[in-house]
Amino acid sequence: MTVGGAVFAQSPPSDRFHLGVIGTGGRGTFVMTVFQKDPAVRVSAVCDVYEPNLERALSTARKQQDSAPKAYRNYKELLADKEINAVLIATPEHWHHRMVLDALAAGKDVYVEKPLCQTPEQGVELVDAEKRSRNIIQVGMQRRSYDLYLEARKVVASGVLGAVHMVRSWWLNNYLGGSEPKLDGPLDWEQWQGPVARRPLDPNRFRNWRFFSEYAGGIVADQGAHVFDGIHLLMNASVPLAVTASAGKPHKQGVDTPESVVVVAQYPEDFVAVFTVNYAAMRYQSRNDQLNQLDGGKARMDIGREDLRVYMQGDEETAAITKKSEKGFGFATDLHVQNFLDCVRTRKRPTAPMELGVQAALVVQMANMSLKQGRRLQWNRSARRVEA
Repeated sequence: MTVGGAVFAQSPPSDRFHLGVIGTGGRGTFVMTVFQKDPAVRVSAVCDVYEPNLERALSTARKQQDSAPKAYRNYKELLADKEINAVLIATPEHWHHRMVLDALAAGKDVYVEKPLCQTPEQGVELVDAEKRSRNIIQVGMQRRSYDLYLEARKVVASGVLGAVHMVRSWWLNNYLGGSEPKLDGPLDWEQWQGPVARRPLDPNRFRNWRFFSEYAGGIVADQGAHVFDGIHLLMNASVPLAVTASAGKPHKQGVDTPESVVVVAQYPEDFVAVFTVNYAAMRYQSRNDQLNQLDGGKARMDIGREDLRVYMQGDEETAAITKKSEKGFGFATDLHVQNFLDCVRTRKRPTAPMELGVQAALVVQMANMSLKQGRRLQWNRSARRVEA
């Protein structure tokens, strides 16, 4: 069975609005071009502190519209631009929390990449800010809009798997080795560091920020936020009861987060989720580099990037149910952006609002805290804090 895709709506000129892009690295510029597929969207401003990224984004945006966006080198100046209706925030993770709060204060709708924040305390603050705001907030966890995952959720809800008490997930790749990082143009290093401790200019930190604990949660958080959010969607799960993690030592030169990690999360919905990430493995084709296996009492469902299969008890060699996304995983971002734009127009709740973004971030935050403390940690839901 094939599950279908979607197309961007054709909007009249009166329905058009202006997008500001904050953070124009590879992901930010790509998502910007997805926004531009909607004829109602005009990229009116872009902001970056690294000049090559800024220049590339300006050139890329200009190819899809009749005039060039404004260039900003300080995000607060972009937020002060009254023409901007919505912002795409695709900066390094250590800036997400502050920029989202500032964007809401400026009255902008927000599409922000994941992981949403770095600490449980930041998550609490963001959820409270969302409750006070009338703005639309979409976190870039595209499985929430992906046709394949929405079909998979229906399979789980149908009961065909039986009771599911364990979900096993893995993500394999390799980021060891590589050339010495360097800068290709001017960088405002002081502004890039923002809210973290001051350090000398370091191209390795700038290029590999995901793997430094000051700026992000390592590969377990970067990929785990996606995986755990997918599990939350499939299992209709709430925040975890407890999280435990174990890891090897870092093998990537100069970074302080490990590339091989196992996370076990226990949920009040009576299941355990196990996530294994290993970025010291052999490289797979992208369609095969990740898998989620839902172990039910009657059947098992395997779901990866592009398809899902259900294997019934007694016949685990042949899939009883097979579903495949018509346009593939890459189209998930198109679907997610379109959902955000639809909600901007209708003011309805998007598929990945702040609360769900915080929920996914919390699991990987607790995993990193477990690694540092060497123990199982629990989430106190009423007090909204992590406890031993």
